Amino acid sequence: MTGVMSTLTSSTPVSITVPGEYGYVILVAVGSAFVLTWKAMQVGKARKKFNIPYPTMYSPDNTQFNCIQRAHQNTLENYPQFLLLLLVGGLEWPVASAGAGIVYLAGRIAYARGYYTGDPKKRAYGAFGYLGLFTLLGATSRFAFRLINN
Repeated sequence: MTGVMSTLTSSTPVSITVPGEYGYVILVAVGSAFVLTWKAMQVGKARKKFNIPYPTMYSPDNTQFNCIQRAHQNTLENYPQFLLLLLVGGLEWPVASAGAGIVYLAGRIAYARGYYTGDPKKRAYGAFGYLGLFTLLGATSRFAFRLINN
């Protein structure tokens, strides 16, 4: 048992090289902050339009406001995973990860614009964004396996 334990706990240091193209990944991360800000502004506008005061998260009787709020909230719920996959996956495939991040963000915008209509079914307009997210998942997984096998 001791031999197995020492094998599991001993490790070889690994150097990580940040490719120059990683700058594209960082720019996509910065762009994502603008997407979040845009969505927050849409919620603020809807609060004024539909007279929904703070701190009320959801209206008991205004579906359109709830759809606008939910589009923003859902994006916030998924944001940590997106950033992790973008920033780590970008170390493996920076250009592909930046492109995948743009696809994901475009999907989040389409999702929101569909949801903003007040018809929750139209949020599916942004489903293509998952292609970007799954690409980031693949890049991050490949990076992890490369580290393990190094």
